[in-house]
Amino acid sequence: MSVQNDLKTSKSDLQTVATLTSAAISQCAKLFQNEMDLAKAEVGEKFSKIGGAITFIGAAAILVIPALVMALFALAATMIKVGWSEPISYFVAAVVAAAIAGILFIVGLKRLDTSNLAPHETVRQLEKDKDTLKGMVR
Repeated sequence: MSVQNDLKTSKSDLQTVATLTSAAISQCAKLFQNEMDLAKAEVGEKFSKIGGAITFIGAAAILVIPALVMALFALAATMIKVGWSEPISYFVAAVVAAAIAGILFIVGLKRLDTSNLAPHETVRQLEKDKDTLKGMVR
């Protein structure tokens, strides 16, 4: 009778181990799916920031062109009126336009800085999950 009892206990222990293993695998799969959902959300947010930055760059390019052309003509006309030659006046106006364009370009690039676009929260959460799984295995 002791042997039969031992066999029943062994079967019960095996079922418990199998159940626990199955639950652990299921939890790992669920955790992985949650991390993927977090990554998708975070990457979507980053793409939204990129879209916003590109919108600002495009709007600046479109809106600044007519205003800048008129301002540059006024600058050149003023320089001509005070005695500068026409070619030098137009050249100075062009240099001013190039400087303004450079500033706008730099502002746009700073908004697209890759360090701001990395999914920091997902990476941090994956590190925590890795540490948790290591602790479970031990």
